[in-house]
Amino acid sequence: MVGPPKRHFLFLFILSLCVLLLYSYHHSSLLSPISSETTTQFPHHVSTTSDSFTLTIKVLTFNRLHALSRCLRSLARAQYLPGNPVHLHVFIDHFVPSNDSNMDQKLRESHKILGFVDGFEWKWGQKMVHYRTTNAGLQAQWLEAWWPTSDNEFAFVVEDDLELSPLYYKFLRSLILNYYNNASNSSPHIYGATLQRPRFVPGKHGNKLQLDGGTQLFLYQLVGTWGQLLFPKPWKEFRLWYDQHKAKGIKPLLEGMVTTGWYKRMGERIWTPWFIKFIHSRGYFNIYTNFEHERALSVSHRDAGVNYGKTAGPDSQLLDENSLLSNLINMQPLSKMKWYDFCFREVLPGRVVMNLDDLGAVLHSVQREQTILLVSLFGASEMITRNLLCHFERLNIQNYILMGPRSDFLFDLARRGHPVLDADQFVTTFGVYRSLGFQESNAMLIEDVLVKAYAIKKSLECSYNTWVIDGNMLFLNTNLFLESIDSAYDFYTGESLELYYVKSSPSAHKIWTDTFLNDVPALVNKVLHSKESKSFAYMMTTLLEHKGFRVKRLNEKSFGMKIGDQDFNQSSLDVSKRLVYWPKDLSMDVIHKQLQGSSLWNIDEDSSCTAVVCHKS
Repeated sequence: MVGPPKRHFLFLFILSLCVLLLYSYHHSSLLSPISSETTTQFPHHVSTTSDSFTLTIKVLTFNRLHALSRCLRSLARAQYLPGNPVHLHVFIDHFVPSNDSNMDQKLRESHKILGFVDGFEWKWGQKMVHYRTTNAGLQAQWLEAWWPTSDNEFAFVVEDDLELSPLYYKFLRSLILNYYNNASNSSPHIYGATLQRPRFVPGKHGNKLQLDGGTQLFLYQLVGTWGQLLFPKPWKEFRLWYDQHKAKGIKPLLEGMVTTGWYKRMGERIWTPWFIKFIHSRGYFNIYTNFEHERALSVSHRDAGVNYGKTAGPDSQLLDENSLLSNLINMQPLSKMKWYDFCFREVLPGRVVMNLDDLGAVLHSVQREQTILLVSLFGASEMITRNLLCHFERLNIQNYILMGPRSDFLFDLARRGHPVLDADQFVTTFGVYRSLGFQESNAMLIEDVLVKAYAIKKSLECSYNTWVIDGNMLFLNTNLFLESIDSAYDFYTGESLELYYVKSSPSAHKIWTDTFLNDVPALVNKVLHSKESKSFAYMMTTLLEHKGFRVKRLNEKSFGMKIGDQDFNQSSLDVSKRLVYWPKDLSMDVIHKQLQGSSLWNIDEDSSCTAVVCHKS
């Protein structure tokens, strides 16, 4: 009778000891990964693998021995973990040969740097020294420092005038485990993390950097060169993109960015305008830290060199062991972090409308002056859609929802911060859709009509005015939304424009919901088997007028300009018009040529906006 209780006690003792060891290990690290129970909407591109990864520090230096020694010693003082090797690669650029009297002095300085690096002890991994035979410059130093050999290899790039916090490695390790190795909390659209203090907005006339004290981690598109962790796949993608553009003579010019001015002055001496152009085209983001009192895990002393004509001194205060408690940084899920673009405007990724409840929430978040713009992407190409969104950015049009069939492109637009409506999923919530008995060839048209009709219904329920447009038009100004509305009309139409307007009023709400909406499916079936116009504006106008309701027809010739077979260029563009439009069957080549000739084609060879246009929030 004595044996079993002893075994039970022994089992409990061993279990308690294991729990204690696990708890001690958990708190011995500066920052621990988030719980595996945390879920997020973002997919991941690598499998979850505990803490298996390789980190290599890439130190870039030239002729600043004092700065380099300060940098390497700060790296050596950091808190590393047993069993987690960290490799050190030092890239020493060569001076430019010349016949002046300073040649011997340059040789002595260069050899002093080599002697110091040779004698510098690095006991946490391999040490490699790359001494160049010619002057490569800062751009090549960065771009040629690394080519990842696996998806679990990371580079931490450090210029020689930086000083690192002793806590930097534990932070980077925890960040990799949380936001890269954790499959449920990662995104292939994050290219890395910087340890520098956020201090710069590159978009001209952008918002000020304003973050509350509770925001310790956030995502920002801008690369931070003062201690930048690079993820392998985005870096490879960038290098291949760079090779392609450089070979074709394409310059990294991005209108509206301060960095474009840097490139025009300094040319290929710097690399950041290239990377910024790439990030803009892909819609990628970088992880930043935010600590109070201008503190950071990496500090630049801004010594004289390529970026500074003379030494400017430290930009921040370095965090040390006493500055940061073990539980200070909260590695929260990506879905709860704030995302910011180059103008430091908040980006809201992942807004995908699947049903009427989703739609109500998104309508409320995007409406401006009680007005909503519903944009149908049915039949619109990706290039036309991207060009339309570039015009929205220029005109500061934000109160829109993009509606279209389910596709990778639609979800990518949502990932970039555009609110979208998944029409395929949305229409399945209506019982009437299943009972129509339509042919598969007509599915897209029926979806388009039903989505627009029910979206208007929800907008009216929210008391919002609603414009419905197709992707075959571009606004020339925002006067479209300031059109004087005759109080005698609730509905406006421009049938050949594919333009439709519903005013928010009790009468419009009653007509649309009680009298009208139930007849839409029958009308769609009728039109499908006739030679009548199959445009949404035509069908809705026909049904309303058949029921005795009045619809105001817009004067389309004075309202918009039609492009097509005739020449259309900058000189023929009538800026007094509100928009330009074109037939849906017009060829892409003609659309592109005529919009480009009138300076209305604002996307580049990457199908990305040619400009970053900042409007203060």
